[in-house]
Amino acid sequence: MNDQLRLRPVAEDDLAVIERLLGDPEASGEHSWRGWFDPRWLRRRWEETSLLTREGGTLMVVRSAEPLGLVNWRRQGTTLTSYCWNIGIGMLPKVRGLGYGTEAQRLLVDYLFAHTQVNRIQAITEITNTAEQWALSKAGFTREGVLRGYGFRDGEWRDAVMYSVLREDGKPEDVPVLRPSHREHAGPRRDG
Repeated sequence: MNDQLRLRPVAEDDLAVIERLLGDPEASGEHSWRGWFDPRWLRRRWEETSLLTREGGTLMVVRSAEPLGLVNWRRQGTTLTSYCWNIGIGMLPKVRGLGYGTEAQRLLVDYLFAHTQVNRIQAITEITNTAEQWALSKAGFTREGVLRGYGFRDGEWRDAVMYSVLREDGKPEDVPVLRPSHREHAGPRRDG
């Protein structure tokens, strides 16, 4: 059996994994828990679209036949005539920190550049989520800056960091990797 990480469309059996990642505070993790929600909306949306539309989508991250998490993207308007993709990721707790998230984001970037005409893919994460900042940097994204008071979570507004990758940037090994600082609001430092 193929042990390589890959992306695939969401199957009905995967809905339980996605519901866990979105609806369980322990599985969501500190930076992704946004409160309780109606889990039926996910099944309704899957039945209508299989979670793949022109405006965005969700794919499962799998190794062999085992779901490890998900990646998603949504259209973000940039001008009246153009847009980019804004991506996100959710990995199960048992596989966090093992490099699967970095590889899944690389696979998603390759997929979106191969199958859509966008020039830019971006990701936004909380400024305290240094693990995701590190993963994005290793996946070939460039840190662009801090978005002050960007997202509301756990009773307060939080700063975020914007990352992007352009078609012309090349493969991740061509982009310098920046290690995020653990100091709040401080910029990244060069790796090494």
